[in-house]
Amino acid sequence: MTQGHTITIDKSGEHVRVVHDGQVLAESDRPLVLRETGCPPRYYLPPEDVRLDLLTPSDTHTYCPFKGTASYWSLPDAPDLVWAYPDPKPDVAGIKDHLCFYDAEAF
Repeated sequence: MTQGHTITIDKSGEHVRVVHDGQVLAESDRPLVLRETGCPPRYYLPPEDVRLDLLTPSDTHTYCPFKGTASYWSLPDAPDLVWAYPDPKPDVAGIKDHLCFYDAEAF
């Protein structure tokens, strides 16, 4: 990591639910919380806790110099709503194949 840029990943006992237009897309009691300098905390959920049957893989890929290349999934009315790092950099290996949504509520 570059000086001044940190990423931490912690297991959380929080309950996380992702709802889009009244439909539950994900619900988990075992999220990983990724905190990165300059970014809001993000919840990465195990794939078993995500309704993958509702999501369609996207052609979008983005590259982060700290995490690696992300793959995205979409809903018909919400492109690139969720992402994951199938082959993350070693420093963040814990998030491998976990999915992250832009709008996840923890309670």
